[in-house]
Amino acid sequence: MLTLGLNNKPKLSNETFTLISGLIYSRSGISFALTKKYLLEARLQKRLEGLSLKTFEDYYYYLTYDAEREREITRLLNTVVTNETSFFRDVMQLNAFRKGVMPRLLSEKDRTRSTNIKLWSAACSTGEEPYTLAIMLLDDGIPTRGYGAEIVASDLSDNVIKSAQAGVYEKYSLRNTPEAYIAKYFQNSAEAYAVNKKVQELVKYRKINLYNALEMATIKSVDVVFCRNVLIYFDDASKKKVLAHLYDSMNRGGYLFVGFSESLHDVTRLFKPVSMERTVVYQKV
Repeated sequence: MLTLGLNNKPKLSNETFTLISGLIYSRSGISFALTKKYLLEARLQKRLEGLSLKTFEDYYYYLTYDAEREREITRLLNTVVTNETSFFRDVMQLNAFRKGVMPRLLSEKDRTRSTNIKLWSAACSTGEEPYTLAIMLLDDGIPTRGYGAEIVASDLSDNVIKSAQAGVYEKYSLRNTPEAYIAKYFQNSAEAYAVNKKVQELVKYRKINLYNALEMATIKSVDVVFCRNVLIYFDDASKKKVLAHLYDSMNRGGYLFVGFSESLHDVTRLFKPVSMERTVVYQKV
């Protein structure tokens, strides 16, 4: 019997929720508690409509047996990922990076006579975070001081990577951006703002699933990782797996930024907390 809601849309049963959320977890490590069933139901409604399916049970069958199931699983993961971000988000953490981490990192590079600086925006969404990092490096003259600066930006979603590579944003995305930076690093026409070529050239985009060991192993020798507001989507087991992957990708003594609402306390001892500029940064042990 087809179960419909008040608006005649199919309802996601607890049993089918468990099956679909389990599939999402096995592929990405993203965990949906039963209390978030309404959220998953709302997001997957678009996929039912796109495939002309009548029920969530039909959709799970499609994900399990259809010849196009792998392509649809990719679309599914694109659908469930949240991509709320902006330029110069969480300015205290950015100050800690700029005034705390970078001086220490440059001092260490000079000591070891290394000139390569590698940053990683590990859940880059539509590109605001990696482009923010690029702007700060350019504004501090890092690429012109003899250092080879590289920013890797990765995400699980094909859709947001394509958007990030285009580098075009609405004014709202720049709501936290100083006007001097907008004038210097963006070209605008009407309501569209495009990051300039110098900013874009510092950022290289990759599609990477943080939960996938093989994909994560392709990134090495990273000095600083930004993985902010990502761990909140994982349970403890998935967090430990993702953090172990990040650890393996980082240089010894490298720095990790997570979101203000996130903590590595009681999750892993791979990183130690370091206080900088009134915020907490984690350093690879």
